[in-house]
Amino acid sequence: MTPLVSRATELELLDSVLDRTLGEDGGCSVVDLAGTAGIGKSRLMAEFCRRAQARGMTVLRGRATEYEQHIPYQPFSDALADHDMELADPGAMDARGDRFGLQRSIAKLLVRIARSGPGPGLVVALDDLHWADPASLELLDHVVRHPPNAPVVIVVARRDRQTTASLDAALTRGIDMGTVLRLNLGPLAEQACVEVLAPGLAPGMQPGRAAELYSASDGNPLYFLALLQAGQAGRNTGQDAPPHSAGLGSVLLDELTPLTAAQRRTAEAVAVLGDRGSTALLSVVTGRDEAEVTADLGALTDRDLLRPGPGGRWALRHPVLRAVVHESTHPLERVRMHRLAADALAAAGAPASERAHHVEQSLTGWDPQAVAVLSEAAERSAATAPASSAHWLGVALTHLPDQPQHATLRRDLMLRRARALGVCGGLRESRDLLHEVIAMSPPDEAGAPRSVRASAVALCAVMERYLGRYAEAVALLRRELARTPGPSDADTVELGLELGSSAPHATAYPQVRADLAGTLALARSLGDEVAQAGALGVAALGETYEGNMGAARETSDRAAALVDALTDHDLAGLCEPLARLGWAEAFLERYADAERHADRGLTIARRGGQLYVLPHLLLCKAYVQLQTLRLDSARELADEAETIARGIGSDELLAFVLTNKAYIQMFALPPGDQAALAVAEEAVAAAGARTNWWASIAWCVLARAAMHAGDPQRARAAVLRGGGDDLNALHPSMRPLILEILVNSAIMTGDTGAAATWAERARKEAEQLNLPSQQASALRSTAHCLAAGGDTAAAAELFEEAVDRTARGGVVLWEAFSLLFGAPLTAAAADPDRARAMWTRARQLAEAGGARQLTGLADAFHPLVYDVPPAQPPAPDPGLSAREREIAALVADGLTTPAIAARLFLSPRTVESHLSRIYRKTGVTSRAALAVLQTRLELRDTTTGTTGPTGSSPSRS
Repeated sequence: MTPLVSRATELELLDSVLDRTLGEDGGCSVVDLAGTAGIGKSRLMAEFCRRAQARGMTVLRGRATEYEQHIPYQPFSDALADHDMELADPGAMDARGDRFGLQRSIAKLLVRIARSGPGPGLVVALDDLHWADPASLELLDHVVRHPPNAPVVIVVARRDRQTTASLDAALTRGIDMGTVLRLNLGPLAEQACVEVLAPGLAPGMQPGRAAELYSASDGNPLYFLALLQAGQAGRNTGQDAPPHSAGLGSVLLDELTPLTAAQRRTAEAVAVLGDRGSTALLSVVTGRDEAEVTADLGALTDRDLLRPGPGGRWALRHPVLRAVVHESTHPLERVRMHRLAADALAAAGAPASERAHHVEQSLTGWDPQAVAVLSEAAERSAATAPASSAHWLGVALTHLPDQPQHATLRRDLMLRRARALGVCGGLRESRDLLHEVIAMSPPDEAGAPRSVRASAVALCAVMERYLGRYAEAVALLRRELARTPGPSDADTVELGLELGSSAPHATAYPQVRADLAGTLALARSLGDEVAQAGALGVAALGETYEGNMGAARETSDRAAALVDALTDHDLAGLCEPLARLGWAEAFLERYADAERHADRGLTIARRGGQLYVLPHLLLCKAYVQLQTLRLDSARELADEAETIARGIGSDELLAFVLTNKAYIQMFALPPGDQAALAVAEEAVAAAGARTNWWASIAWCVLARAAMHAGDPQRARAAVLRGGGDDLNALHPSMRPLILEILVNSAIMTGDTGAAATWAERARKEAEQLNLPSQQASALRSTAHCLAAGGDTAAAAELFEEAVDRTARGGVVLWEAFSLLFGAPLTAAAADPDRARAMWTRARQLAEAGGARQLTGLADAFHPLVYDVPPAQPPAPDPGLSAREREIAALVADGLTTPAIAARLFLSPRTVESHLSRIYRKTGVTSRAALAVLQTRLELRDTTTGTTGPTGSSPSRS
């Protein structure tokens, strides 16, 4: 192996990664080795692996290859090939598998290897990741986003200028998260090359000559070594080799000049086979017996052109050398070798995904058998590696003759490719391909009850929907439903269900209510219970969204009765309506039914590979777990939904996913953590300027996150941006809860009149909805207004009533919330025993449910309920100005904004400005929380004897 020189700084950083990984708090790390071809990434990676092995770590090495970029998961399969817990070939998996489930399984596999090896920890070294297939890049992105909780180091080497945007984005995101260490490798120092490498590899070469070669190489180790070898070979033959050739390729080709024709052919066969070059396979591809091939391999190894790999396989010394040899092989000979390789792999029983690469390279025209292999490879990888599936189908379509007898096959391949593109992020390409399929399918085509045209139209509408083009989706569906002759009854039902899914995003639900009723009636006339359940599920969510709770309850009852009577096989094509039923039940606060249907939908969707639906089902379940306070599980579900949404590439879907993730994080993360605000901001950015209901919810979650961050003005602006000045764009069945944000923001800024107006509207709307969480929210809104006006006893009674409503409705999140914020008011109303019971119950619920926001606030509220504060770190000084400390003290004394203004001879607006700055500096989200913080600071000061930030001393209760 070539000596490692001039990388002391990089090695020191890599050693620190190993130290950290094997330390007490060790976890997963990713090391990104980036640089140009030949700069020494692989050599540095090899040294890192050697040092990891010296510490007892398990080391697995894999490589992506230039000419096999569409074999799914190749670098990971390569790394795990010789390990006991080997990764099964993903291409051979059942086509109905879930690629995101596979990603989670592989991540768990890495944890098992890290914990079950002979020593501590695991290193997975993946070389040449700039050539990795899309499935591998998704898997790496998953690991960067969700680092395994184990001592695992993943080190990747890549050429920075050839890196795909998705890989670069994933690694850059990891740098921001603190999970990725990036090392950009530059040229070697001249001294290291001339004084260390040259004497060892080219003995007798004069230093001046070595310096010339270094200058020609620009410090690139690969180029420098190739020039050294060329110079050494020239000296051995008595020739004066030039200081440099026309380029690196020419220098490397010079190494092949002394080879015999047979040795050259063997080298070319190794280049064709890549990392799969076993002696037996090389014998078939070269047409020579194994003894002759073995002799050639020995000669090529002696010249350091070939190197042995695991499992008796051979590879050329460097990927650059492989590319040079492969491209210099005569095209006809190269095609012949690929064809022989494909035949040999087929005879050995290799999976279609591995043979497809050689089939592609050997295709020169229409070949039905070859297209059959490509089609099989696409089918096997459709769910686990859809980008590879789309590629193989694209290759097949390229070679399919444009003749009438192949029209049916062409449409089938195009429709399959459109589906694959749609689930791997190619939404626009999928839509454009579907337009072609629709144009190729005459409206009056006869045949099966369900036509290719209708399937293409429905799928095209899905693509338009996920692109945020709802009007286009609705227009496409309505045109198809209105054409003459019309679609079959079965097709009409399929199109009608998609219309019910798309139209509410483009128009108000009442405008599509009649269409859904017609779809339901037609499905009933056909005796199609599955379609009836689908139409009812879509209608249930529509009625819920409009706030028509009576109709929503009746419709969801009918839908659930049908769904529960159907088998999983019956429901295989009904996952999206099933998700809508689950969401309708969640908004109706029927949490057990919603979770049951979401779980069933997840099972069916995973089995059928319906990736579009998985985020909706995952988030439905996560929303239920948020409301019932099971936040650790809810966060995992939201993370999985985010991975899928990013893989699909829909900004619309991503906005919805991030909105729900931020909502969960607000309660799952401790006070002061700004991660939820950042996620909510990304959700709003993904939603863009759209005004549909997903966008409105994103703005409302941003508003709540802003309140948590102590910015009431931004919270109010966000709600009004999402709902409009009249708030009619907001989800009616959630509007009281959103109005509570406006109530609190108005009180925090001293606008008690606006707060009372919002609270009254919340009361009226909650009364109509008859939902426990919304009624409790309206009660709290009124209580906030009463407390701001000084009527603590009445406010405490309303919080008690809010607790009762949420407890009876099973809304544990808002029960804990109401208990927690009601306890200080109850204590102030002279009922300390009840206040302590409320505080204790709130903290127990919060801690059991993983609500770190609430447990943190509970500890902060403790002094307002108990005489003695719990043991906890002292409150940090928020760095308030003298005037801000004075206002904070008056807030803690219970004074309203007008009262503070009068006391300090300031205008109310000036007081509001000071309060806004106080909220931002302290990170608290309400006057009550500010009072708690002030009390903690004063308690600390009276305990330590220091001067308090406000100059006051007694603690308040």
